[in-house]
Amino acid sequence: MKDHPLFVSCGIGLLCSTILVAGCASHTTTVQKSSTANAEAVARTSIGFDEPVEEQHAFPEQIVQTGAETVDEKFADGVRSELVIQQSPLSQSLGELEMLAVDQNPRLVKLYREYNAASSRSRYVNKLPDPKVGTNVFGAPIQTASGSQRAVLSASQAIPWLGKLDAEEQRACFEAFAVRADYLAERLRVIAAVRTGWYRLYVIDQQIQTAKANQQLLQSLIDVANAQITTGTATQGDVLLGTLELSKLEERLLTYRKLRVAVQAEVNRLVARDADLPIVVPVELEISLPVLSAQEIYETTLRSQPEIQAAQLRTQASRWGIEVAHLSRRPELTVSANYFFTDNNRPASSLYQVGQDPWSLGAQVSIPLWRDKYDALEDEATWKHLASTDNESELRDRYDALITELLAEARRADETAKLYQNTILPQARQTLRADQESYSRGAVEFDRVIRDYRNLLTLELGYHSAVGELAVSLAQLSRVAGQDVELAPVPALPERPQE
Repeated sequence: MKDHPLFVSCGIGLLCSTILVAGCASHTTTVQKSSTANAEAVARTSIGFDEPVEEQHAFPEQIVQTGAETVDEKFADGVRSELVIQQSPLSQSLGELEMLAVDQNPRLVKLYREYNAASSRSRYVNKLPDPKVGTNVFGAPIQTASGSQRAVLSASQAIPWLGKLDAEEQRACFEAFAVRADYLAERLRVIAAVRTGWYRLYVIDQQIQTAKANQQLLQSLIDVANAQITTGTATQGDVLLGTLELSKLEERLLTYRKLRVAVQAEVNRLVARDADLPIVVPVELEISLPVLSAQEIYETTLRSQPEIQAAQLRTQASRWGIEVAHLSRRPELTVSANYFFTDNNRPASSLYQVGQDPWSLGAQVSIPLWRDKYDALEDEATWKHLASTDNESELRDRYDALITELLAEARRADETAKLYQNTILPQARQTLRADQESYSRGAVEFDRVIRDYRNLLTLELGYHSAVGELAVSLAQLSRVAGQDVELAPVPALPERPQE
């Protein structure tokens, strides 16, 4: 007598279950350790996609680290790591802040992980489904001439249409590269936001310095008014008017300081650090207009703008989606094998072998009968493809209009700043000096001097605002173009003449 088939089949099933449970447990531990290690690595490193992709299925295995001073550190298990040592905020230039933002911005880290997830999906969508192994134990054995059959062990493998698997892989690859382009587009937005905040801080600092200089000017006017009172050529009202203007100027300074704190906090948020860390900006900016025309910048945008590239990649992915929907009509093959455990509980016979375990091979093919279902699948994929194509066209038109608008804004700001600097501000200063001299002789009223002072303050603040608008327009223009636009070698704004 051979071993009872019921115990044999149950033993085989128990062994398979033990192997599967042990494999899942070990895999879970590996995934948890790997996820923790990857999270720590991403937190310490920058995310770079500057290298072009040579192959469709090649994905980066490492994260490049840039933009900060590093020190090698060796852990107990022998693994070396790079410890990032941040520099003092007071010594960080605009370029260093941009690198820190690229390295640490949470939105960029999130998109990088989404890209990793999408690229991982492209590596398994073309694989066959897992085979299935099962066992059936008969409650009442099946009686046959060769013996009692108590259990059956079966295995099956589904084989989808291989062309459909290849199409799904192509679609997943294009979708992964589209997420990569989303990362690059967000990277440009973060850099442009850092530059915009930096230039706004410059404008606010210049406005604060202008207000302080006007405080000194206003105090000198009040001193002159006090001196005129002693000679009888001025009244106490002149001093009170000057004091009121001084209080208004102090209120303006408080507003500027509050605004600076808010802008500084926003820049620090983009860099993913404490909001109250100080940021020092230069006292002078050399800003120049682009040497390229709007059409040339637009052609650069079509080649370099990641958002347009993402739309093109998603259009390609949707085209492969149509192919996947079309191949869904193809049948799916399933092959199977069965092994029947039979007892040796019959008398010996010359016609058949008693106790022999029979086996069988089988095949099944799915029959795609429901035509309406597959027509709807193809219609869905086709409409998605058309929508992706329309989105690509809309992006081209939007960027074309945006380039024209930003370039016009930059030229307007440049011409406005030059007009302030070369014509309006010198005339306003000359008018104020002339009225100051006339007031000291009693020829004009104090109200006129205060009006000249107000005009000069407004014009100086307008000059700095124009410089800031020019810088912000160029920062946004670089973002739209997908790269830094070439600027004229000669600064568009010469050095400001001294009073």
